[in-house]
Amino acid sequence: MKRWLPAPLLSAALLVLWLLLNQSLGLGQVLLGVAVAIAMPVLMAPLRPVAGPLRQPRVLALLILRVGGDVVLSALDVGRGVLRGGRRLPRGRFVVLPLELRNAHALTALAMITTVVPGTVWCELAPDRSALLLHVFDLDEEASFIAHFKHRYERPLLEIFE
Repeated sequence: MKRWLPAPLLSAALLVLWLLLNQSLGLGQVLLGVAVAIAMPVLMAPLRPVAGPLRQPRVLALLILRVGGDVVLSALDVGRGVLRGGRRLPRGRFVVLPLELRNAHALTALAMITTVVPGTVWCELAPDRSALLLHVFDLDEEASFIAHFKHRYERPLLEIFE
């Protein structure tokens, strides 16, 4: 069963998406959708990454809540920075952040966190994964930002993945 349907939820989603995009429940579209829903996961299975280790589910849940709160607070901060534009310009800067993370899954999670939090942009990862180049929308002190970022995001990811 796993050989023909390696990702059943993905197959179901592909079938539903196929039918929605074609706006038809005709027999031909259903059969084509089923063929795509079965063939694509089988053909793409070699490209799927191996599932990562998840050692601390409680820490993961807390990290998700923390990121959610940070998204809201950062959006408000960026909004304030944009609205006060003429009075005090934001001090955007590039920051080189040294990393302890090496796990590919942890780095991917860090990239998603950085991308979703307003005011930060993931720019570049060093080839040896030892440092990360970020752009920060408004930065007062680089050292305190680095310490804050490592404490809030990198430490929990280290606990979860490494």
